[in-house]
Amino acid sequence: MITAEQKPIEEIREMIAPYKRILVAGCGSCVAECAAGGEKETGMLASTLRMAAKMDGKDVVIQEKTLDRQCVNEFVIQLDESIDQYDAVLSLGCGAGVQAVAEMYPEIPIIPALDTEFLGETMSQGLWIENCLGCGDCMLHYFGGVCPLARCSKQLLNGPCGGSMDGICEVNPEVPCAWQTIIERLENFKALERLEEVYPPKDWSKKQGRGPRKIIREDQQR
Repeated sequence: MITAEQKPIEEIREMIAPYKRILVAGCGSCVAECAAGGEKETGMLASTLRMAAKMDGKDVVIQEKTLDRQCVNEFVIQLDESIDQYDAVLSLGCGAGVQAVAEMYPEIPIIPALDTEFLGETMSQGLWIENCLGCGDCMLHYFGGVCPLARCSKQLLNGPCGGSMDGICEVNPEVPCAWQTIIERLENFKALERLEEVYPPKDWSKKQGRGPRKIIREDQQR
């Protein structure tokens, strides 16, 4: 899941200051799950902005609408009937959603209300943890289902650094040592021999360096 956090309200107000008719657009998928951009958060932000404008004596129209997903064109086209009523759209989508809406409506500014953070796992209510970098070459099988790139503070691929104590990372006492977990998992799976392999440095060209990545599934195209 893509996680995000709302930008400071003053930064948002500064970005929308030049516009008089603004649509606050929420997204009902990932950012709704992490309580950053769903229908509830969209309503709260729109209400806050309306109140701030009223206190400043500004004549501004701020309306709101939440799409199921902002990163899928079939949902974005729901804005077709009303988009010409606004000077700008304040998007509570992730970075992909903001850009998808901007591509659909290049004639109008699409302003990000969120800072997109990371690919995360919902550990419990109100707690999301980064555990994947989207490297394009998944090696979870070799490490017992634990990604050392995302979960080891030093991104080590060939064993622990030796600095952890009682299973806690020396870099951050709030972070469990990823390699302690990897070793315990592999031991449980009777697969410790995987640690005898020497893994080369990560080929980051599969993630970056060749421009934006894309996936093409001809069987899914119409």
